[in-house]
Amino acid sequence: MPSDHEDRMNRVRICFAGLSVGDAFGDTFFTDEAIIEERVAERRVAAPPWFYSDDSAMARNVARSLDLFGRIDRDWLAESFANTYQCDPRRGYGGTAQQILRSISGGEHWSVAAKKVFGGIGSCGNGGAMRSAPVGAYFSDNIPALVENARASAEVTHAHPEGQSGAIAIALAAAWMVRARPVVNQPSPDLIRFVLEHLPDGETAGRTRKALSFPFECSPSTPARTLGAGYQLTAQDTVPFCLWCAARHPASFTDALWATVRGGGDCDTTCAIVGGIVVLGAGLEGIPADWMSAREDIAI
Repeated sequence: MPSDHEDRMNRVRICFAGLSVGDAFGDTFFTDEAIIEERVAERRVAAPPWFYSDDSAMARNVARSLDLFGRIDRDWLAESFANTYQCDPRRGYGGTAQQILRSISGGEHWSVAAKKVFGGIGSCGNGGAMRSAPVGAYFSDNIPALVENARASAEVTHAHPEGQSGAIAIALAAAWMVRARPVVNQPSPDLIRFVLEHLPDGETAGRTRKALSFPFECSPSTPARTLGAGYQLTAQDTVPFCLWCAARHPASFTDALWATVRGGGDCDTTCAIVGGIVVLGAGLEGIPADWMSAREDIAI
């Protein structure tokens, strides 16, 4: 364990609070489109309770691995993912995730289960990205370790390089927040540039580079239409838009999440991702008390 393990875990707990509140907030937008438009225009939140999804359930396992081992232990993480799913399968797990987790529960090693989906190329879904912000909070001072552990946190279910790249990108964004400590809610394209500096080449990196071409003054629906907002549930069409939203409002948890839901798409996942990043700049005090109390209880 690092000598400052508890300090690192304090950051992880802050990150997880933002991620899980974002997840539960975003989940309330899976409703009639007219209602969504009205609520977004008025910034009117849904009545409680707000239920968390698989995003928070799996991110909690990632955080617990960091707490237990000071790193991502892939065998432990795969087993804990499978156990969590078996105990509470109705949290919005995607079909591919369910297939992989059932295989692991049945005794198949995660490296086999993760690789055999999609004809043997593995999943490039956004599930790795949705749970990786805590890795960035923990390893914010050590980029090589961050990249290694973010990849490890994804590959137990996402064998495709793009699925792993999405997880690395979000962990890098979380680390940038810890390192930069933005206090003014002004757009910070440096967040995206920092991610690109360390992100492996590929489609996720290419679309993230394209995100820099969208002015932060434009409506979030504009980059969402081009970059994607989780419409295809892939890392490539989820992560770049989330990074743009986080860079647009690096010091305001509420502004960042309202911007994120304006993009539509896979709102629980996009809001979990953005919430886990931006809370590291905005701090726990940036999460409205009524939002925190509305979220269903969950802790590391």
